[in-house]
Amino acid sequence: MTDAGNDTHSVLLPTDKELVLKVIPMPADCNANGDIFGGWVMAQVDLAGSVVPARYVDGRMATVAVNQFVFKQPVKVGDILSFFSSVSRIGTTSITVQVEVYAERFRAQGRYIKVTEASLTYVAIDDFGKPRKIARPAAPATPASE
Repeated sequence: MTDAGNDTHSVLLPTDKELVLKVIPMPADCNANGDIFGGWVMAQVDLAGSVVPARYVDGRMATVAVNQFVFKQPVKVGDILSFFSSVSRIGTTSITVQVEVYAERFRAQGRYIKVTEASLTYVAIDDFGKPRKIARPAAPATPASE
């Protein structure tokens, strides 16, 4: 992980993923080092990751796997976090998504750095918690494509 002072290299936001969540971490979300607790970031990624699959599942679903999770930069109190997601695979009962998280530092708004990326798998479940088939509809319209 690089030092927070070195994150002056701004990146462009992805155009092939959908913005699904924006949130600002607060002091209560800090770990003992004063950075935002990784578990808090993971919870937000799980929420963001579930947005797009919910359009395909049409009902209950559960997170079944965190396939990959990479913390690239620390997250600070007051950062404006933007979570982008896209579907990478649709199976019979499961959907895998990619989530990328970008931070705008409080004092450097308008400049983004990638802080986290993850791959998660969700499974469609019935009322008894058992896997069920996904109908596989055509890709739903996103705000960007409407």
